[in-house]
Amino acid sequence: QVQLVESGGGLVQPGGSLRLSCAASGSIFSIYAMGWYRQAPGGPREAVANVVRDGRTSYAAFAKDRFIISRDNAENMVYLQLNNLKPEDTAVYYCNGDGTIWGQGTQVTVSS
Repeated sequence: QVQLVESGGGLVQPGGSLRLSCAASGSIFSIYAMGWYRQAPGGPREAVANVVRDGRTSYAAFAKDRFIISRDNAENMVYLQLNNLKPEDTAVYYCNGDGTIWGQGTQVTVSS
């Protein structure tokens, strides 16, 4: 029943930062794992980062030490801070709940 809506994407130069937001229409407390995925044009959808209910996080290798995922269960929000962005980070970024609930995505373009 929960719906997810992403925002915060845009055009940024290499080395820049963006903060993506995922707003849930219902409580995310009921969702154990919230995550972010991304999909480059013509490419696969790949996992970026995951955060479980108690705040424990995990990251893909390319996201480690550059991206930060967080969740606010009280506000029903999930965030992905993107730092030191590279052109290869260009993709549509999707919010996900328990691997099955998807938002519509927000475009991140990294280009000079």
